[in-house]
Amino acid sequence: MNRTVSIIIPTYNRTDTLGITIKSLIEQTYPKHLYEIIIADNNSSDNTKELVESLAGSSEVRIKYLLESRQGAHFARNSAAQISESEFLYFTDDDMIAEKDMLENIIKVFDLDYNIAVAGGRVLPKWEFDPPDWLLKYFQDGTLSLINKPEKLIITNQDFGIFSCHQVIKKNVFFECGGFNPDIEKEKLIGNGETGLNIKILNKGYYFAYAGDSLTYHIIPRSRMTQKYLNNRFSNQGICDGFTNFRKSEYSKKNLFKLIFNSHIPLLIDNFVESVIKRLKGNSEWRLKRALFHYFYYRMKFDLKLIYNDDWRKFVIRDDFFKY
Repeated sequence: MNRTVSIIIPTYNRTDTLGITIKSLIEQTYPKHLYEIIIADNNSSDNTKELVESLAGSSEVRIKYLLESRQGAHFARNSAAQISESEFLYFTDDDMIAEKDMLENIIKVFDLDYNIAVAGGRVLPKWEFDPPDWLLKYFQDGTLSLINKPEKLIITNQDFGIFSCHQVIKKNVFFECGGFNPDIEKEKLIGNGETGLNIKILNKGYYFAYAGDSLTYHIIPRSRMTQKYLNNRFSNQGICDGFTNFRKSEYSKKNLFKLIFNSHIPLLIDNFVESVIKRLKGNSEWRLKRALFHYFYYRMKFDLKLIYNDDWRKFVIRDDFFKY
């Protein structure tokens, strides 16, 4: 095992969990001299830098601190990748806890097929509080960036739902494909982030792999167990899917209007009405329907922006976001 890896963690004002994440990565079974940790501080106002420097002073693993003042996780990830000195880039978030053999198990899948360019693994929840039953029933999935497939190994030419909280990419492929597309910028989602990057990689003919024995945990606080959070999460998904859909098809303005009036508006109304009816009946599925209402509302808003803003249309279809 001699593959070099840069672990990249974008962070913004989360020292309460960032320290836990870094410590779990320092304790990996992977050879210490073969990986580094890059903390991409996305303009935090707390003591992130001091925390990172403190941990770096006692760590067997090299830890780098990078300040990326442009607000946006894609800026942080793309900038950190540019200072990497490794063959592989492992992306994770500042609220994750990795099992000790996580890195070892995800890197070894690249030995199985030369054409594998991306790998992900299992992401399970680490609940800070007992979750409500309705959350477990309707939202214990990609809504909370969780993935728990029954298979131990998958090698495919399709994106099976890899998230940037647990994703490793060959560095040369990452740069070949133009890095992460825009995602959250100044607390507002504007693009399709890792979804867009994954599509670009697949379009180049590379394979994806799922390593079921590579396990990390996503810390889920109480703030993510609320209807407000889920509505916002589905709103962002609507924007993401609108971005993805236009890049795939480049609809004319006329066809975007048809999409809005024939699909988005009817589904928006249906989900709102169903949410009201189900709530009155005491059926917890109203929460899912209300979230879907927000999804189609923001999907509609995104497509309207494509219709009326020509500069935005040009921005959405670009491929290389390193220059953005």
